[in-house]
Amino acid sequence: MIVKSILIPSVIVALLAAGPARAQQVNVEQIVAQKVQPILPENGKGGGVAAAVRMNGTTSFFNYGFANNAQNRRVTEDSIFNLGSVGKLFATTSLAEAVKQGQLSLDDPVAKYVTELQRGGDIRRVTLRQLASHTSGLPRVPQQYEHWHRGNYTWPDFVRFLNSWKADPKHEPGQQYLYSNAAMVLLRVALERRFNTRFAALMHERITVPLGMSSTALPARRDLLGRTVQGYGPGGQPIGRPGEEQGTFKWPGAGQIYSSSRDMATFLAANMFELPDHRPMENAMALAQQPVFTVNAHLKLGLAWQNVSGGNLRILDKNGGLNNTSTYIGFAPQPKLGVVILVNRGKQHATEIGRQILHALAQDQSEPASEGKANPDSD
Repeated sequence: MIVKSILIPSVIVALLAAGPARAQQVNVEQIVAQKVQPILPENGKGGGVAAAVRMNGTTSFFNYGFANNAQNRRVTEDSIFNLGSVGKLFATTSLAEAVKQGQLSLDDPVAKYVTELQRGGDIRRVTLRQLASHTSGLPRVPQQYEHWHRGNYTWPDFVRFLNSWKADPKHEPGQQYLYSNAAMVLLRVALERRFNTRFAALMHERITVPLGMSSTALPARRDLLGRTVQGYGPGGQPIGRPGEEQGTFKWPGAGQIYSSSRDMATFLAANMFELPDHRPMENAMALAQQPVFTVNAHLKLGLAWQNVSGGNLRILDKNGGLNNTSTYIGFAPQPKLGVVILVNRGKQHATEIGRQILHALAQDQSEPASEGKANPDSD
């Protein structure tokens, strides 16, 4: 069930008088409005926020600010945002589905599928599990290893880097947590090779079509551009064109995924196992959520998912960020509470706010976890 909620003070007063059942919904509105207030532009311009809350089997939407200031177009639950690194969940969910169907193994070497890497060195020891859990040892981006390289990476550039890459005690496959966009892009390529299908089509076939997520695409489709937000920098200045891909890697399917809060609320509900008739996909999602590497007592890594413990609340979440977008998806399995935060401004504290909302909804007074809180700034 989907419910749209809009924060209107006069309505709040009336609903509070209507009884406890309605007051609980108003409390959700008040919590979200209070928590997102610090990241709303002071002058009402320079971007906005689309939030979705999953509670008691129902999704509520809350929208603030502008999708595009120049067009005077406000944010709605159907506005299309650049997901940044939240989009990594589509690769790891696809991987988990393939594992559950017996089509590959998490411990397969990536070079089994990306055969160009069989000529390499340490890259031949890297597995799909390690790529998906940020434990491959690969750097965030190749330029951190190849300091001499200038500009973006084409596919031949990337293969050269991977084959020349050498592990060391701080970059040993399977031995440490090192957040890596390079690893996740390589995972997409491995899936493409295994199924002889572009990743965008694979995602479409395995996830977005079955879940009815018609506003999710890689890259933003032409028919979605009219709803795609303008991205803004931290100070509210426009950056790039709506739907414009960013990042280090320049070949088809290596860019960012675009989606709406309505679609991501559906993806959230599926990950919370609350959608009927999607049991096989939910089984794959459960596998992706399962911790495969322990960083410390408060942070364990699944397949892109972070499993964080703050006080009395355990949260599974993923965040993302570029210079013109900040994103978050997370949920507390017990109690069943979830939230999506999409912001069309860069370097906003979407993760911190998402976790604060979950703690407030759970009426948990403990301090939210700080691990994994910073948004990745480069995809």
